Amino acid sequence: MKKVAIIMGSDSDLKVVEKAITTLKDYGVETEVHIYSAHRTPIEAKEFTASARDNGIGVIIAAAGKAAHLAGAIAANTTLPVIGIPIKASALEGIDALLSTVQMPAGIPVATVAIDGAENAALLAIQILAVEDKTLAEKLQMARDSKKSKILEKDKEINAKYK
Repeated sequence: MKKVAIIMGSDSDLKVVEKAITTLKDYGVETEVHIYSAHRTPIEAKEFTASARDNGIGVIIAAAGKAAHLAGAIAANTTLPVIGIPIKASALEGIDALLSTVQMPAGIPVATVAIDGAENAALLAIQILAVEDKTLAEKLQMARDSKKSKILEKDKEINAKYK
C-alpha cells in the first residue's frame, strides 16, 4: 500500500495534525510526518515533493496556517493528490489559511478540507488510496456503517423518549 506524507509548515501545527496521524494509523496506513515551510525551507520542500512518488508516497497532506502557501507549493511540484488543511493560527481564525489553501490557479489543484479538518484530510487520503486497495475500502465502509448504526440507535432512543 502507498504511504501518506503529512507535511506541516511548523511544529505549532502538530496539535491539529495529530488527529490525521492517529486516523491514518487506525486504518493501518503508513505515514511519514515532516516539517517543511513554503517560505523558510522551500528547497527542501520541493526536493521532498519531487521524490515523493519514488519513495512510495501516494497522497500528500499539507497543513499550514496564516499565509498557508504550503499546500500550493507542494502541489506545484507533484502530480500526486495534495490535500490542504488550513490551520487556525491567527486573529482571522483560519479564514486567511482557508483562502490561501483553496484559491489555487487552474492546473494546480489542492483538495481542501475545513479549517483544522485533519480527520477529514486523513479520511480523504484513505479514500484515495482505497481506489486501489479493496481491504482499505472495506475498512472505510465498516467505519461508516458503525457510525450509521450509532446514529440510528440514538434516533430510536430520542424517539421513544419524546413519544
